[in-house]
Amino acid sequence: MKLNANALECGKSLLAGPTRYQIAISRDSRCGCLVDCGIEATGGLQVGCRLAEICLAGLANVTLTAGDANVWRGPWVATKTDFPVAACMASQYAGWQIALDKYFAMGSGPMRAARGQEPIFEKIGFREHPDQVVGVLESTALPSETVCRDIAEHCGVVPGNLTLLVAPTASIAGTIQVVARSVETAMHKLFELGFDLERVISGWGIAPLPPVASDILTGIGRTNDAVLYGARVTLWVRGDDATLQRIGPRVPSCASPDYGRPFAQIFEHYDHDFYKIDPLLFSPAEIHLINIETGNSFRFGRLKRGIL
Repeated sequence: MKLNANALECGKSLLAGPTRYQIAISRDSRCGCLVDCGIEATGGLQVGCRLAEICLAGLANVTLTAGDANVWRGPWVATKTDFPVAACMASQYAGWQIALDKYFAMGSGPMRAARGQEPIFEKIGFREHPDQVVGVLESTALPSETVCRDIAEHCGVVPGNLTLLVAPTASIAGTIQVVARSVETAMHKLFELGFDLERVISGWGIAPLPPVASDILTGIGRTNDAVLYGARVTLWVRGDDATLQRIGPRVPSCASPDYGRPFAQIFEHYDHDFYKIDPLLFSPAEIHLINIETGNSFRFGRLKRGIL
């Protein structure tokens, strides 16, 4: 499975129709293809969903839908995939912190598989050596030529063969692509707990889409709250029931000691350093595990409507 090639194919219509998607595209040999999805460009709902799908290497569908009106009356972001390890862990997971020349971005998308330096790839595989790479940057600015050159070097391609899509959290597209990580957070939590991800066959998740924030910190707070306190994820798995019953209570966000306050408060408490926060907090509010071999299912966690 070629993740970067698949993502490029997924993004063809977006790259061919900047006006339709209200994005801005620049191309040159020094930085490749840079796509502004919400910095100076307006962006919007369509590009937000497509941005999330590209981040998932084109191996998932992301849509806006209605959810539980008793929890949130606005739209919800729904994500479904039959390739949860490849789409979520090898691609969508924001495992690449890019910090160079005062530029900062959280990097995700299939370019991570080309870089292949994160320890997670030792266990899940999916490293690849493509001619062209695709990445999603959560940032308030487009990367400079120096940053693009560094990303290209890490991925083993020339800068002209980069395609980087950029959106800040405080934008419509940026908000959607972060909230679309409901399944990914469940998968990553299972990975951290030592669960065999090869047992997971398919995944579906839904989380409330919060209002776009006026600043980055508020945006980070709202999007994380949407997942931590509002996401419901269903995973279809194989194997024994006993493991599911044992690990299930540890998967939802409520299993973390940091659970229970708005994320903005938690973030401030830890000096705005993600890496000081309990890593096991980052998971959906509710997880539903369906064993396709035994026919049994198990539900753990709860939504916290008050915070939402």
